[in-house]
Amino acid sequence: MKTNRLSDTLTQALNAQMTKEAHASQIYLSYATWADSEGFGGISNFLFRHAAEERNHMMKILEFILKRGARAKVTEIPAPPADPTSVNNCFEKVFEHEVDNTKAIYSILKLASEEEDWVTWNFMQWFVSEQEEEETLAMELLDKIKICGGENASHTVLYELDRDLEKTPDDARLAQDVTTDNP
Repeated sequence: MKTNRLSDTLTQALNAQMTKEAHASQIYLSYATWADSEGFGGISNFLFRHAAEERNHMMKILEFILKRGARAKVTEIPAPPADPTSVNNCFEKVFEHEVDNTKAIYSILKLASEEEDWVTWNFMQWFVSEQEEEETLAMELLDKIKICGGENASHTVLYELDRDLEKTPDDARLAQDVTTDNP
């Protein structure tokens, strides 16, 4: 009995996204080791936590593919890009990567909508919210670095940022959660 409830096209797209999430984990790992080697233990810790989060995203997609009766395919993960050149550059790269990931998720949503696969469309809504959070967090960090001088941020400021990121929650406050009582 055939139990697959995913089209070949959606299966391919979800498998590609699974690999993209694994690649994101590798990117965060790579940037975390770079930050650690530069003496930024707090930034490194923050990035290591995000590497684990991206791996969890990969596992969510893998499990979804399997639960829909399709075949998950584990493929080669591309090497991470070159190391950042600065803390500012690191978070610029993080932001660009997250925006690219959001676009890939939107493509899956569009495909699911066109195929009227509402189970997949609904499943991917979690990733939409997650990407909003990831982009917001990266933008907020870039804003802080920009206020502190961007590429020209002093060692003192970068030290403070490093200490802050060690304790910073891994999520961002989203616009839809704001009220007049809690702006």
